[in-house]
Amino acid sequence: MSIEYRPPTARAPLKPLDQALAELLAHALPLAGTQAVSTFDADGRVLAQDLVASLDVPAHDNSSMDGYALRCADWVDDTTVLQVNQRIPAGTVGYPLAPGSAARIFTGAPIPPGANAVVMQEFCTAVTAGEGTPATVRIQSAPHPGQWIRRRGEDIASGDVVLRQGTRLTPAALGLAASIGFGTLRVAPPVRVALFSTGDELVMPGEVLPDDMKPGAIYNSNRFFLRALLVRLGCTVTDLGIVPDRLDATMAALESASRQHDLILTSGGVSVGEEDHIKPAVQALGELNLWQIAIKPGKPFAYGKLGAAHFIGLPGNPVSSLVTFLVLVRPFILKLQGAAVLAPESIALSAHFDWARADKRREFLRARQNAAGGLDLFGNQSSGVLTSAVWGDGLIDNPAGKTIAHGDVVRFIPFSSLLS
Repeated sequence: MSIEYRPPTARAPLKPLDQALAELLAHALPLAGTQAVSTFDADGRVLAQDLVASLDVPAHDNSSMDGYALRCADWVDDTTVLQVNQRIPAGTVGYPLAPGSAARIFTGAPIPPGANAVVMQEFCTAVTAGEGTPATVRIQSAPHPGQWIRRRGEDIASGDVVLRQGTRLTPAALGLAASIGFGTLRVAPPVRVALFSTGDELVMPGEVLPDDMKPGAIYNSNRFFLRALLVRLGCTVTDLGIVPDRLDATMAALESASRQHDLILTSGGVSVGEEDHIKPAVQALGELNLWQIAIKPGKPFAYGKLGAAHFIGLPGNPVSSLVTFLVLVRPFILKLQGAAVLAPESIALSAHFDWARADKRREFLRARQNAAGGLDLFGNQSSGVLTSAVWGDGLIDNPAGKTIAHGDVVRFIPFSSLLS
């Protein structure tokens, strides 16, 4: 099938990022169905059920220290000596504490009935017992009611909704789910993503040595970080490699990928040059809804549909591809998974630099926090300098038309909230 190239007669105005993101997310209906997975294997997945506790955590009053459980009323002064008539390790249950006695107790063990405090072993001196004589302990620190006791249900009460549907599971959340007895979890299905790059200039590292590269050739770095980002989001990735800069090859790759994937993600070929075939190929096979976004880096961006599959085309410059993925593709994928929180966390920090080059587009500047608590800016903010994203630990979200002076407070989005 041939498509006649028609240069645009008039270029549409760039879409503001917030408008583009809203339109993009409107297309991202959560995927149907759920999966049951082992809690061991659910890190990064999106919970598809509310988790309701059927027990209290802790299940009983227990000691938070190794020491001695006693009655506060039995302590007189730092010479007080009590008989030790029971020993309670974690996983066992003691019996009621007799007046004038103490129980040797260990962290996590249930508090015996009658005891109302635990004294740490560092403030106690065990007295050696004679044959047939109960052991005794000298309590050298005044106990207070409730001291070193973790109360039943102080963390979770039976009936509590511990984790909500739509929660993206973290290691701590997996531990919390396990603490209330969930060995398997019902989660959203993974997004099936087909990934490929376009460009005759691209070669794969490891396949061609630097000295053997042809003039104009570059290593395909985008393929590596895009795949890693998708995997971190819990996607199932089909890597289709590098597609030649030909319309027929581009259309064949898109048509094949659309049959068995929820999302087709490409990098390169979304500009307006004669060798940029993504736009006409998607338009011929389906529909294209978004085109160019008012952000820097990352203006060329495409969204469309090929049958039931979503299509997103990212720019070829590596930093542009990275930034557009983080601010647009990441929330899109999270919404497909039914995640309740789509936006990354941001913090207000002081700029320790001057940025006098205001741009008409909204900028995402690579920066990192310094020892003084402010932000340093990477010197070269070019869309091709991937070093900036490794040197930096986040992005400054700088509004269009705004300069930054040393000491100004800016919005900083840490990579830690974007890459998890």
